[in-house]
Amino acid sequence: MGLRNWFSFCSPMSFRNMFQARENEIELGGRYTIKSHGRQLARSHKHDWLILILLAAIEITLNIIHPFYRFVGEGMMTDLRYPMKENTVPIWAVPMYAVLLPIAVFVFYYLRRGDVHDLHNSVLGLLFAVLITGVLTDAIKDAVGRPRPDFFWRCFPDGKDAYDRWGNVVCHGKDSDIKEGHKSFPSGHTSWSFAGLTFLSLYLAGKIKCFDSKGHVAKLCLIILPLLAACLVGISRVDDYWHHWQDVFAGGLIGLVVATMCYLQFFPAPYHSEGWGPYAYFRALEESHSTATATATGNGIIMQRTATNANNFADQNLDSSFDAMESGRR
Repeated sequence: MGLRNWFSFCSPMSFRNMFQARENEIELGGRYTIKSHGRQLARSHKHDWLILILLAAIEITLNIIHPFYRFVGEGMMTDLRYPMKENTVPIWAVPMYAVLLPIAVFVFYYLRRGDVHDLHNSVLGLLFAVLITGVLTDAIKDAVGRPRPDFFWRCFPDGKDAYDRWGNVVCHGKDSDIKEGHKSFPSGHTSWSFAGLTFLSLYLAGKIKCFDSKGHVAKLCLIILPLLAACLVGISRVDDYWHHWQDVFAGGLIGLVVATMCYLQFFPAPYHSEGWGPYAYFRALEESHSTATATATGNGIIMQRTATNANNFADQNLDSSFDAMESGRR
């Protein structure tokens, strides 16, 4: 390689092209796959996953223990005589649309882009959102012990009410129905729905750049759909007489706030210029650029030294030739 080629390779334009190629490679997501970086990423968040397991254990415990059996007098039964109905949205369906549906969207995006940071942090943030919401909801349920609107028929399935000397109910219904009848506030269906679907809505808003100041209302309609579904679930809880409207309102507020907080732990706000990617991705991008800059700078110094040595060697040979020619003439 000639001296001109050496200096051409070491030029600033060559370094700029190298950085651009590296950035294009990273933007395509080819470097951050589950196979190449998944294990390292999961290891760096091992404490977060342990906390998730702890939250799941707490959630199971809160569903096993009995809630506070609040005083329910005869005069209170006027608002608690609604009929017992089946759930319009069964309990097994809640994790299907609040957890599995968002994860399916995360996986689809990963298959298109190939960024394991986005997949890992979105799944981790979603699980934190629903589990924290579940723990808060069930802890409040057990502590408050508010009777459901259909409590009368849970307590007295034959319609014959009975009370003790203090005027409190003496239930003779099924223990499981009575236990569940004291878990009205707040609504678990609603809080879980808002937790999972709000997280999904924020995720979609960032990915499609909903708030890019271009005025595409269709994008806004798309991210509202998950929130609308959560609202309809909450309405169904009132229509089924499983909850009072205050229960649904409180559950929706808990899920909405917790999901937003968990999302912002891993992603910039959707209206941010970098709202389409997780914080971890941009950190990895900066580290990669720093490594590339250091490597390119080191290579440039070596190449420049090599070129300088080559020039010195050529000058020495040229001087030797001149000396020999002059000696011959003498």
